[in-house]
Amino acid sequence: MAQKRGGSLGESLRSTFAAIVIPLEIVIAFLIYQYVLGNPANFEGGDPSNHPLQGNWLGIIYKGRIVVAILIALLMITLTFGIERLITISSATGRGSIKKFVSRIRSLVSAGNITQAIQECDRQRGSVANVVKAGLLKYDELSRNTELEPEKKVLLVQKDIEETTQLEMPMLEKNLVIIATIASVATLMGLLGTVTGMIAAFTAIATSGAPDAVALANGISEALINTALGIGTSALAIIFYNFFTSKIDALTYGIDEASYSIIQNFTARNKV
Repeated sequence: MAQKRGGSLGESLRSTFAAIVIPLEIVIAFLIYQYVLGNPANFEGGDPSNHPLQGNWLGIIYKGRIVVAILIALLMITLTFGIERLITISSATGRGSIKKFVSRIRSLVSAGNITQAIQECDRQRGSVANVVKAGLLKYDELSRNTELEPEKKVLLVQKDIEETTQLEMPMLEKNLVIIATIASVATLMGLLGTVTGMIAAFTAIATSGAPDAVALANGISEALINTALGIGTSALAIIFYNFFTSKIDALTYGIDEASYSIIQNFTARNKV
């Protein structure tokens, strides 16, 4: 019960984190766009409507217009949740290699050293260790029970492992959907910025008489800047998502492998 309350509290905190961080970073991104990128000191004549100063990248990026602010927000959100997932998944992995931990647990369980295996879980910590420990504690408890049938004991061990897994896994996958969504949205926003930039460029060309060189350059800059930011943010989000997914898969495999060893050993010892 205490573990479930702890899980609910952690879930609530993570949901609150996302609800606060996303709007906050959107506001910060617009402030950066307006007061850092749009600082008059970045432009010729101190006017943001003019060309950026030679080699001034802040002014150049500002020329991507309002879509740039949205893309900056998406980039910031991606980095924030990437760091948050890295910390969470690193904590879930525990203090050492999952592969070595599972191997030690299998050896100890095969030798019947359940108490030592539980102590190994305490040293390892993390999600895999929590699930394995839950199974080992139930294993140890039911091994001394002479009233229940062997089949019932095995089902109880399996149930305890499954319940603990259901508590641990949502924590690992939390907020990944945000990163996955940004991977798609950033590309679309970059494309939107490209289209609006090209519209501005062609509008400058279509001006009667001599084309407006400043408007033409600004339109092309807008298109290219938004394309670069959108693709870059999307690529980063995809890398983060695939990296974290592979880490979660490795943890899931470790849980399954250790759980199978526990159930198999318990079944053999109780001659189900």
